[in-house]
Amino acid sequence: MKRPALIGKKLSIGRRPPYIVPMAKAHPRIERERKTLEAMIRIFCRDSHGTKGGLCSDCAGLFAYAVKRLDQCPFGAKKPACANCPIHCYRPDMREQVRAVMRHAGPRMIWRHPVLAACHLIDSRRKAQPLSGPKGGAANKP
Repeated sequence: MKRPALIGKKLSIGRRPPYIVPMAKAHPRIERERKTLEAMIRIFCRDSHGTKGGLCSDCAGLFAYAVKRLDQCPFGAKKPACANCPIHCYRPDMREQVRAVMRHAGPRMIWRHPVLAACHLIDSRRKAQPLSGPKGGAANKP
């Protein structure tokens, strides 16, 4: 699947890029998690890669991958923070990239997006619930 280049294009936080197919109806907590991820990746991309307004191709790919993983999370709305999750659904290389993004953008989120940062801190205290349903997986339903 070919992604359109986002270099130089400005998308507001919360608006999905055109290459991300939206779920039927995401739970508000999942949408907030997606906005937080987007804000962190934008901060990282701007500071590390010098982009203004958009994302470089590497960061756009990381964001698309992260949103896909988020949309397919078996915990759904009861999702813990990925660091506290017993299921590691990210590939090891992508997981390291997300860690680098969060290490860089985490402290800056307090100043640039204080509400998202506070919600993320609260969510990071959430413990993983045991999975329910067939094969131990719960669908990502609101």
